[in-house]
Amino acid sequence: MHVVGTILRNDELERNVKKQFPDVEFTYVRKVNELASLESVDVLLTYGDDVTPDVISRMPNLKWIMVMSAGIEKLPIRVLKERKIIVTNARGIHKIPMAEFVFAFILQHAKQLHVFLAQQRENVWNRKVQQQEIYGRTLLVVGAGAIGSQISTYGKAFGMYTIGINRSGNSNPDFDETYSIDQLNDILPNADYIVSVLPNTVHTNKVFTKEQFLHMKRTAVFINVGRGNAVNEIDLMNALNEGQLAHAFLDVFETEPLPVDHPFWPSEKVTITPHLSAITDMYLPRAYEIFVKNLRNYIEQGENWVNLVDLNRGY
Repeated sequence: MHVVGTILRNDELERNVKKQFPDVEFTYVRKVNELASLESVDVLLTYGDDVTPDVISRMPNLKWIMVMSAGIEKLPIRVLKERKIIVTNARGIHKIPMAEFVFAFILQHAKQLHVFLAQQRENVWNRKVQQQEIYGRTLLVVGAGAIGSQISTYGKAFGMYTIGINRSGNSNPDFDETYSIDQLNDILPNADYIVSVLPNTVHTNKVFTKEQFLHMKRTAVFINVGRGNAVNEIDLMNALNEGQLAHAFLDVFETEPLPVDHPFWPSEKVTITPHLSAITDMYLPRAYEIFVKNLRNYIEQGENWVNLVDLNRGY
């Protein structure tokens, strides 16, 4: 069996997995095209951005792709479905760092930390900065999956009231209330902090437009750590400029890197981070843990896949 990886290298993790599977051949390259021949590849370990229809066609023995991230939007879904190639991903490993990142945003806003940094640069001692508590505030999480549930757990630890939005509206015990995506506009007026963790699918495109921003409190804070396609950026910028909400913290965008002439850059009502809310020193160890479980399942020809992707649904 031949496993090819095009992911970030980690000698310790690679030695550990080789020790567990001594009969498996592992090859690591930066890009798939660096290999002279792809015919022997059974398993591809990738972030997904180097998988094209041409690459798939040159891998006649490929049976399983392990995407070491959550998103699969870069994969050639139609070709994979035709070849009946199994796809798994690293969904769930992001929940702790992303939830922490969301609360870094929330606390930064509530405690006005950016104001104190500016005052320090100017040697200003001013104790009249208006701060807020997040205790008792309402936190709305759009995308009540693993990441959203972790965000809610942290919110409850701070004494927040948490509401989750998912496609079905099925109850999620990690939230105080759960509603379907069709009820989003009805719930938005109640929220102090709105967090989008939506994936990139045909069902999540432009969930947040002018209509949704009009339903928000003028004091509301919008946070997007999911995917940029969920937001109409022009509508968001207009809503911020017109005072329809207070601030936006954005880690993801429609076009990445964010163009240098984008109106988000100079806006004092937008805080930008470069799509890194999920990245920590624990990213690869957690992803490898899922890969090892799935590799053992693959070798045993079992059905106990972790994070098996439904290619028809896109996640």
